[in-house]
Amino acid sequence: MSVIEFIEGPLWSFALAVFVLGIAWRIFSLLAMKRPRDLSVAREGAGGVGGATKALVIHSIPHGGNLGRTIYHFVTGYMFHIGLFVLVLFAAPHVAFIQERLIGADIGWPEMPRWAFIVAAEAAFAGLILLYVHRLTDPVKKQLTDIDDHLGVWLTFIVMLTGCLALQEAHAGLRAFHMLTVEALMIYFPFSRLMHAFTFAFARARTGATYGRRGFTP
Repeated sequence: MSVIEFIEGPLWSFALAVFVLGIAWRIFSLLAMKRPRDLSVAREGAGGVGGATKALVIHSIPHGGNLGRTIYHFVTGYMFHIGLFVLVLFAAPHVAFIQERLIGADIGWPEMPRWAFIVAAEAAFAGLILLYVHRLTDPVKKQLTDIDDHLGVWLTFIVMLTGCLALQEAHAGLRAFHMLTVEALMIYFPFSRLMHAFTFAFARARTGATYGRRGFTP
C-alpha cells in the first residue's frame, strides 16, 4: 500500500470515525449535563422556547448599543463561516467526493461555478485572517487566546490553502496532502473549540431560555 492509498483509505476511515463519534459524544454529553434547579419565580410568558429563539436570532445579527464594537466581528465572522460552508458543500471536487465516498451515488448535488468558488474562497480567507489579526491585537481576546485557538486557526488555514493548491489536480500528491490536512483537522475537531460549529445553537438557546425565564434578554 502506497502512502497516497493509506491517506485516502484507512486513515480517511479512521479520521471520519473519530470526527463523527467525537461530535456525537460531545453533543450527547452536553444534552445529558445536569442543570441546577432554578429557584427564581418565572416571569409570565417568558423563557422556554420563546427565550431560546430570541437569543438565537438576536445574537446572529448586529444589535444594540454594542453595534460599533461588534460589527467588525459579525462581518468578518460571516465572511469566513459562510465562505467556508459554501466551499465545503458546493465546490466541484468536494461534490464529487461527497457523492462517491460518502453517499455512494450521484444524486445531482449542485456544483458552484468557478467564479463562485473564487469569491467564496476569497471571502473565507479574508474573514479568517481578519478574525485572527483581531484576536492577536485586541487586548482582551489576546489574554483569552491559548494554544487551542491558534491550532484551530492554523489547521483551518492550511486545509484551505492546500485545497486551493490541489484544485487543478495537477498532481496526485497535492490532492493527498490536502486530504491529509483535512484528516488532521477532523481528528482534532471534536476535542477543540472548533466544536462551537455544532454546539453554539445549544449554548445560545439554553442561555436564552434561562435568562428569558427571569425576564432578561442575554
